[in-house]
Amino acid sequence: MGADPIAFAIARESLDRLPTINCFIVRKERKPHGMQKVVEGLDSTEGRKVVVLDDVCTKGESTAVAIENAKSVGMEILGAVCLIDREAGATELLRDRFGVELASIFKLSDFR
Repeated sequence: MGADPIAFAIARESLDRLPTINCFIVRKERKPHGMQKVVEGLDSTEGRKVVVLDDVCTKGESTAVAIENAKSVGMEILGAVCLIDREAGATELLRDRFGVELASIFKLSDFR
């Protein structure tokens, strides 16, 4: 849930500028009740080009799960962005597993 407020803030700010940004949530796993969706917040996902946002990336596993789940509903992953990259393998994991580049706002080494 760490990236949700960031994503929603970006989407809200985009309403005052073009192009607007659609925000969605990728669940780690389907809930056993309700609509049982893995992606919430969009009417259609098939063929949608997206960027996956995470708050902190360490080894990249949670971002990888989000990418896998987004791909499972037909989304095309253009890249991934995290607020802080702890530089512990996320960049390499996402590149090697998915061919996805990870951009970051800050790196852990920026604070040393």
